[in-house]
Amino acid sequence: MTKTLGLIHTSATLVPVFQELINKYLAGKDLKIFNIVDDSLIKNTIERGAMTPDTARRVVDYVGSAEAAGADFILVTCSSIGAAVESSAPLTGVPVLRVDQPMADKAVQMGTKIGVVATLSTTLEPTSDLVRRRAIVAGKEIELTSKLCEGAFDALMGGKPEVHDESVASALKELAQQVEVIVLAQASMARVVDQLSEEDKKVPILTSPELAMQHLAAIL
Repeated sequence: MTKTLGLIHTSATLVPVFQELINKYLAGKDLKIFNIVDDSLIKNTIERGAMTPDTARRVVDYVGSAEAAGADFILVTCSSIGAAVESSAPLTGVPVLRVDQPMADKAVQMGTKIGVVATLSTTLEPTSDLVRRRAIVAGKEIELTSKLCEGAFDALMGGKPEVHDESVASALKELAQQVEVIVLAQASMARVVDQLSEEDKKVPILTSPELAMQHLAAIL
């Protein structure tokens, strides 16, 4: 029986990223896919420094729309709006997943000293909060170290990817000396991992899109 997966994005650039992962991990599944994209959700969140109630309400509405459109499972691919995704779950008749939950669960499983890196404060706090709460669910005490790469996101958006990459790489190298596993709060940071030496990658570095898709492959 064909199932339908609905994806909700806050950037059109994420559509091909997740389509590639779908092709890799869900190729053998009898699936239909559709995407909902609204970049004003993340733009408003960044401008206001946090997700506001009106933005949260719109996220919940989009999840409802995805269900109404026939989704049997809904994946929301932006970490910054994760709290609203969790709020939408009990209001929805089909499973709803925030993209970073499988990553948070894996980090908690892998170590007690966990590092979180982000280039946006609006993503750093929601991801850190999620890791803390998933540790409580797992009954595990953890020590969390959060690191914000100031200015890196603006550099990336401003056409200076090398500045972004240098800032993120520096944060990863620093954290690798302090923790057992590192969580990347944004998928846009994953590109930097490939640029690191094997020595700098001695600590596992987790990214959310691939782990979310592996999670879906196991349950769909």
